Amino acid sequence: MVLDDREKAFEKKFEHDEQMRFRAESRRNRKLADWACELMGVTGKGVDEYRVALQAADFEEAGDEDVFRKLRSTLDAHGVDVSDHQLRKHMDKCFSEAMDEVKEE
Repeated sequence: MVLDDREKAFEKKFEHDEQMRFRAESRRNRKLADWACELMGVTGKGVDEYRVALQAADFEEAGDEDVFRKLRSTLDAHGVDVSDHQLRKHMDKCFSEAMDEVKEE
């Protein structure tokens, strides 16, 4: 009985952590899209469209490489000079900020 309760508690914690991570990744992607649009000079409806495109890219495969590739290709296409290192560092920063915000909610 005690082991069943403990197992259920671990499952609930895992589920909660995964939900928080999903929400934080979604928020990170929105932050990244806004940042990229600012660098590219995209405004208005274009920002909303890029947010949707970046969210869609995030579902291509597990992990962050799909988001990185989408950002990399879009920034390159617009002639924005951002190194891979800077891009990955900004992705990490946005995720950290987003996770803090989600935890505060």
